[in-house]
Amino acid sequence: MHHHCRCMSGTPSLRIWIAGARPRTLPAAIVPVAVGAAVAIDASSWSAVSWIGVLLALLVSLLLQVGVNYANDYSDGVRGTDDVRVGPLRLVASGSASPGQVRAAALLSLGLAAVAGLTLASMTSWWLIAVGVAALLAAWGYTGGPKPYGYLGLGEVFVFVFFGLVATAGTTFAAIEDLPWRSWVAGTGVGAFACALLVVNNLRDLPRDAAVGKLTLAVRLGDRRTRMFYVALVAVACLTAIAMRDVGALVALCLVLPARPVIAQIRRGVVGSDLIPVLGATGRLQLLFGVLLSAGLVIL
Repeated sequence: MHHHCRCMSGTPSLRIWIAGARPRTLPAAIVPVAVGAAVAIDASSWSAVSWIGVLLALLVSLLLQVGVNYANDYSDGVRGTDDVRVGPLRLVASGSASPGQVRAAALLSLGLAAVAGLTLASMTSWWLIAVGVAALLAAWGYTGGPKPYGYLGLGEVFVFVFFGLVATAGTTFAAIEDLPWRSWVAGTGVGAFACALLVVNNLRDLPRDAAVGKLTLAVRLGDRRTRMFYVALVAVACLTAIAMRDVGALVALCLVLPARPVIAQIRRGVVGSDLIPVLGATGRLQLLFGVLLSAGLVIL
């Protein structure tokens, strides 16, 4: 099954590294920062916002996402849980890069995230270091280490907490050094979408994961309940727009229309590679949620 390409002997090309960083997952890192910044503007004013703080928060978020992607690729590749895949290119499993190279790329990304985070902490509050350490440990422990919790069904918890609550509220804090309650509510909506992405991913890999003993939440819940969970997550995101009690936030409810066909696909029971377009559509919904919510908060 392994297609070892000739780049194994030397250094993989930039194109291969970019593919391995999984650019399609990056909106998940940008949305919480955009929403967190919008909540900050809504709570204070454009002039009160530290844009350097927001930029650093964006860097931390993007580098963490890339780091998690490489770490995931490395750990899964070494374990052999990725040898048969229906998703995008995996560097280690496909032989495009050596495990050592991918591990180094993961550590470099996480290290740069730490540098950006330390800079941000020095400008705002040293408490952010504790949050950062937790994020780094969680990023590595997701599929790495002796007991990867991504295989225990806790991946969604990690994604919800760090790419939802922490990234959104953290950005608001980086912007105005305050934590208004709306940033936690908005973070819940962002986190719900981040989870929905992972749920589709795990639904797609469910038969294979169950076979190799990778107990993702989808494997634990089973096919039918995983699909119900997906629908519930999209509903939660829409409800948070109402819960923010802000006219601008209601703009995000325009999401309901484009979400309907995606939910219909999930409920119809599509499996395997047919879920890849659903994954793409979920990513676009998350991006749309972020754009609508941010724009609504800033303009109205």
